[in-house]
Amino acid sequence: MAVPARTCGASRPGPSPTALPWPGRGPQPGPGACRRPSRPPRPLLLLLPPLLLLPLLAAPGASAYSFPQQHTMQHWARRLEQEIDGVMRIFGGVQQLREIYKDNRNLFEVQENEPQKLVEKVAGDIESLLDRKVQALKRLADAAENFQKAHRWQDNIKEEDILYYDAKADAELDDPESEDVERGSKVSTLRLDFVEDSNFKNKVNYSYTAVQIPTDIYKGSTVILNELNWTEALENVFIENRRQDPTLLWQVFGSATGVTRYYPATPWRAPKKIDLYDVRRRPWYIQGASSPKDMVIIVDVSGSVSGLTLKLMKTSVCEMLDTLSDDDYVNVASFNEKAQPVSCFTHLVQANVRNKKVFKEAVQGMVAKGTTGYKAGFEYAFDQLQNSNITRANCNKMIMMFTDGGEDRVQDVFEKYNWPNRTVRVFTFSVGQHNYDVTPLQWMACANKGYYFEIPSIGAIRINTQEYLDVLGRPMVLAGKEAKQVQWTNVYEDALGLGLVVTGTLPVFNLTQDGPGEKKNQLILGVMGIDVALNDIKRLTPNYTLGANGYVFAIDLNGYVLLHPNLKPQTTNFREPVTLDFLDAELEDENKEEIRRSMIDGNKGHKQIRTLVKSLDERYVDEVVRNYTWVPIRSTNYSLGLVLPPYSTFYLQANLSDQILQVKYFEFLLPSSFESEGHVFIAPREYCKDLNASDNNTEFLKNFIELMEKVTPDSKQCNNFLLHNLILDTGITQQLVERVWRDQDLNTYSLLAVFAATDGGITRVFPNKAAEDWTENPEPFNASFYRRSLDNRGYVFKPPHQDALLRPLELENDTVGILVSTAVELSLGGRSLRPAVVGVKLDLEAWAEKFKVLASNRTHQDQPQKCGPSSHCEMDCEVNNEDLLCVLIDDGGFLVLSNQNHQWDQVGRFFSEVDANLMLALYNNSFYTRKESYDYQAACAPQPPGNLGAAPRGVFVPTIADFLNLAWWTSAAAWSLFQQLLYGLIYHSWFHADPTEAEGSPEARESSCVMKQTQYYFGSVNASYNAIIDCGNCSRLFHAQRLTNTNLLFVVAEKPLCSQCEAGRLLQKETHSDGPEQCELVQRPRYRRGPHICFDYNATEDTSDCGRGASFPPSLGVLVSLQLLLLLGLPPRPQPQVHAHASSRV
Repeated sequence: MAVPARTCGASRPGPSPTALPWPGRGPQPGPGACRRPSRPPRPLLLLLPPLLLLPLLAAPGASAYSFPQQHTMQHWARRLEQEIDGVMRIFGGVQQLREIYKDNRNLFEVQENEPQKLVEKVAGDIESLLDRKVQALKRLADAAENFQKAHRWQDNIKEEDILYYDAKADAELDDPESEDVERGSKVSTLRLDFVEDSNFKNKVNYSYTAVQIPTDIYKGSTVILNELNWTEALENVFIENRRQDPTLLWQVFGSATGVTRYYPATPWRAPKKIDLYDVRRRPWYIQGASSPKDMVIIVDVSGSVSGLTLKLMKTSVCEMLDTLSDDDYVNVASFNEKAQPVSCFTHLVQANVRNKKVFKEAVQGMVAKGTTGYKAGFEYAFDQLQNSNITRANCNKMIMMFTDGGEDRVQDVFEKYNWPNRTVRVFTFSVGQHNYDVTPLQWMACANKGYYFEIPSIGAIRINTQEYLDVLGRPMVLAGKEAKQVQWTNVYEDALGLGLVVTGTLPVFNLTQDGPGEKKNQLILGVMGIDVALNDIKRLTPNYTLGANGYVFAIDLNGYVLLHPNLKPQTTNFREPVTLDFLDAELEDENKEEIRRSMIDGNKGHKQIRTLVKSLDERYVDEVVRNYTWVPIRSTNYSLGLVLPPYSTFYLQANLSDQILQVKYFEFLLPSSFESEGHVFIAPREYCKDLNASDNNTEFLKNFIELMEKVTPDSKQCNNFLLHNLILDTGITQQLVERVWRDQDLNTYSLLAVFAATDGGITRVFPNKAAEDWTENPEPFNASFYRRSLDNRGYVFKPPHQDALLRPLELENDTVGILVSTAVELSLGGRSLRPAVVGVKLDLEAWAEKFKVLASNRTHQDQPQKCGPSSHCEMDCEVNNEDLLCVLIDDGGFLVLSNQNHQWDQVGRFFSEVDANLMLALYNNSFYTRKESYDYQAACAPQPPGNLGAAPRGVFVPTIADFLNLAWWTSAAAWSLFQQLLYGLIYHSWFHADPTEAEGSPEARESSCVMKQTQYYFGSVNASYNAIIDCGNCSRLFHAQRLTNTNLLFVVAEKPLCSQCEAGRLLQKETHSDGPEQCELVQRPRYRRGPHICFDYNATEDTSDCGRGASFPPSLGVLVSLQLLLLLGLPPRPQPQVHAHASSRV
């Protein structure tokens, strides 16, 4: 029985006077198009299940078009399926290509990927690579300790006595405001010549080392000159290391004094603003110089802390947080009479980038009020450190207290929580200039194995918030050889341009003694480091035998990836490591959590799982089967994994021993053959060492052909596997042209092109002219259609990519096409594999017209069926396209075809942007499922800096109360201003930018950010389905059905009568996000393990050196004069534009 849905002949805007509550009858239709009346409410019917509506809404004998019945739409769906299948059978050539492979069976062998053997071999190769670096590290560390032990300290050493290459010399000579120009430096700086080296991606000099000294350290100080003197001897060891292992990259010694000596020499990559690089703040140095830390930072926010002092404290806490790595745990609290956390974190949390960001933002909101209560602050800190119900470092425990001073020593608190064992170190920081007695602060630090520091001004922050590492290094030095263990870092960006690297670190100890029979020195001299580029590790992994969707990955003890195809940071900041968790690199599920835990624990394992994967273009999600195999990499903290789809268990290896056949197949790569055989794109792989790479595939093919005229595929300088497979696939795809494509008329079926792509790296597009509009990646393994076709059975439709913010497609003849592809599955001797993908490119406009016909009531090709004046007809997608919306949507929710001409230029857009109401209904009825995830590697446009006032940033503006308070004038507030002014005169940007901005990243064009991604994929509904979009007078009927053997959903719906029921729009495009709520995430932290060793205690440690403060009492007259000068005579500086400049690290 028919369901009336539209009445012919009624006027569209107003109600039909003869319309029934459910319009079934109406005036007799006149000639011309059918128009629909507005519909009265149908509340009663909306309460009924959708499948009962069709028989109940019958109107026999009605002279009207009715909404198509379910069996009619199923019939249309079958016609669509048959048409697609027929075209693919004729033009795709799947069966013919299978036969071609079998006919050429003697030209290739079927090889097997054995996961366990593969992963163990790669792990062994990586272990061997890293072990060579370890040996070089040990030679360097031993030599450094001996050189320093033999060195005689010189009190009267002068700058002109030292000859070295200053890596920043060239930049400083060009800068008239540089430190050396201002001071008239007498340092004898070498002038070197450099040669370009592709391994370092830099110009280098192999005969010398280079020295980098932080901007805020005076190069002419006695300590620095002595450091330069004894470290010069390392040069020969660096050179000898490279002679033994020519693959070594940067070799670096980071000194505890701040000096960096590295080899080979290269000019320093100085940013445009102040260069604040200090090796002691680098993640690799921090990891090598101390064991993991549990740190509680407590900040005095009593009423006496105000103005500049509070600002200094906030900045100091942020700088302190930057000395922590992902192996450390931290919490920050403020205190006056009571103590409370500054953020939502109520316990120690991992000091990762995102948690530290939360702390830094929260610290800025601290407000000074109340009275000082050291007891509250310390009790809170000790309680935090004693909480054993949370994940933490369980090694060094410390409390860092920032205050402006006080008299209470809180000895009773230390007696209760920390004595006699003193397992928690206490570091105290006296911040700002004041006249308070600092003896209690000194006593607290000295009585608890810590250190006392003073931060009188902004210039003292960086140095004094990092020197606590020297104290933590004492137990390591005293442990001797036991502590001399190489550690490997997280991935981070190299400061000298190598890209992503990991670094092996080894601490260097001071072996000197103060005199005969004296105690052993307990100072750490620094950290030795050797870089390993990630690309060098990747070269040890299988290249192309794993197929397009197989890959190798590696993780560390934090679960961060060292290797992974999805490790692609869009921006890099050398101040922070690249910390992408394995569960963020992939779509997280319980199976992967289990695999990750097993890898972190250093176990071997194998597991087949069903999981979700994102497509390469991140528009789709596929449910797939993957085999995970993993083993630990011995002598490191890393674990290696291998992921293989079942269809990649086997692969083809060409065996083209017949040179005549090689030449014959090679000729089909020549452009002269393209007109008859179709255009060939070759994957830009490293076929031979001398092959010049190019992003232009035509140029790359030209370079390849020129090289092949000089060498043979069996040449030792070439990858024989890649070359033989490429040439074999060239011949096989040419035979497909010969047997199938050449004799077919593509226009008959409205095809723009046919194509085949192979594992061997060939993409052949026929006819040749179609290559002009071919936009897919020439590397099949990096082409989304190729990888998705392997993972999905049947025909995969791929509409052109359209962004909602871009203008619609320009529909011109032969320019806009829809790809339809399918994998070719071979079965050879019981072994199954998928070595190729074939497909066609549909002409969008022609197939849109064909779509209308196939989804219509036509019984033959000539004329559409028309409804007579007294007959009853079902609407179809051709005749009634003004009333009926018919679309094909792919499995990602993107529009593929529509019967609405005005929607043709929207093909490829997310369907919610075309019809939000209908897409939401499809989602709510489980045709689609949504997957949300976060991209932590995105790049975003920088936020414009905010100016809260006209005063220069960082300058303390006194209040009227301050003027009336004589204590303020005699205190250090004005003196601190004086120091800050002097610092600002040398480093102008201190007045205008935060220290982090000065170091910056390239030109502030983009910055790292988090993007929220949303993908849709087919849900559980797999059958034909009818439903109503409930919207009162604007309700709509719709029908949806999956097309068999495709990734398409066929949807037929009434067009909306009105727009007042516009529901919420589903979003698919990436959106800027703060990421998941950190306060919630820390309540369920991901599994991790810290380093296997911990050095936080040694019975012989001498704690007598615990810091001694010294104050400089300023003259009242000088202070008054200076303050008046600052307030009355200092003109405001113009605000400069600050550009963040990303460098990389040593």
